[in-house]
Amino acid sequence: MLTEKQFSQIKEELDNCQNPLFFHDDDADGLCSFLLLYRYKREGNELIVKARPVLDEKFIRIAQDHNPDKIFVLDVPMIKQEFADGCSVPIIWIDHHEPTDIEKVKSFNPRKDGDDNISTSSLCYNVVKQDSWIAGLGTIADWQIPTFISELARDYPGIFDEKLTRPEDALFSEKVGKLVKIIAFNLKGNMKDIKKAIGYLITIKGPKEILDNETEAARYLNKRYDKVNRIYENLKIEALKGQNDGLYLVHLYPTDELSLTKELSNELLYLVPDKIVLLGREKNGEIKASLRSSKHNIRDALQRALVGLQGYGGGHEHACGLNIKKEDFDKFLENFKAELRGRFFC
Repeated sequence: MLTEKQFSQIKEELDNCQNPLFFHDDDADGLCSFLLLYRYKREGNELIVKARPVLDEKFIRIAQDHNPDKIFVLDVPMIKQEFADGCSVPIIWIDHHEPTDIEKVKSFNPRKDGDDNISTSSLCYNVVKQDSWIAGLGTIADWQIPTFISELARDYPGIFDEKLTRPEDALFSEKVGKLVKIIAFNLKGNMKDIKKAIGYLITIKGPKEILDNETEAARYLNKRYDKVNRIYENLKIEALKGQNDGLYLVHLYPTDELSLTKELSNELLYLVPDKIVLLGREKNGEIKASLRSSKHNIRDALQRALVGLQGYGGGHEHACGLNIKKEDFDKFLENFKAELRGRFFC
């Protein structure tokens, strides 16, 4: 965890700006991190970092067009030095992926001083000290039980349970799991609908409002959730029939308007916890995939398996993303399995 001094430094940065620009990852942890800071600050603009999770020189002009006086980067794993060099305002980076040092960037990452993998939502909650339910959903979405679960259970009985000790049980067996999916699924589809959903999430008073489905905001969020969830459930059925090769469950699905690999790969791991799950989507000659394992450090094997191939990937020890040319996928999978056999004798 970051220190209280570091949380105070982030809050001071947030308090001392008038037009912040928030870049955030395109998952529930990234969105919840933005919501926490924005609902406190009530000023600024947000941009989702989609496709490749890296801020590079392509984002410089986009940032300049918003004329910010400060940039906050939330739950985005990578920032390129070219981006930092091209921005003339302070950059505050709050993240929990593998840390890197970028000049001209103030980085707040608990893993700098150890292997303390705290969700970005939890970090942002410790800055603003409000909207604990949003922080709870973002943290559980990132496969962690919030350290403030007792507070959540007290303030939101029937939704959060302090007896929960496993995030996967919260995600796939409790009401809170539906709320996480509602947030995640409202990041799917065209950008106009996503922006409208985020606008409604900024106004929501609490989780019960969403579950009761009685306000305009809640009805919009639930309607979009229902549409995506039908696609999700059908894909889950197909994925469970995928290539079941001993230790591995591998399934590739054709491109359409939605990418559900992040969310579904998590549930597949819950359903088949002894497997290494690889769920991928074919698009424009590439495979965009999510990899999950409850037992193996797949990040290191992933990095080694990509050597010499047209692709990139990374993430956490047990949850990674992959983007690779379609023609290199079979070779990658062969390399990946060989890396794990050599390292873990499995």
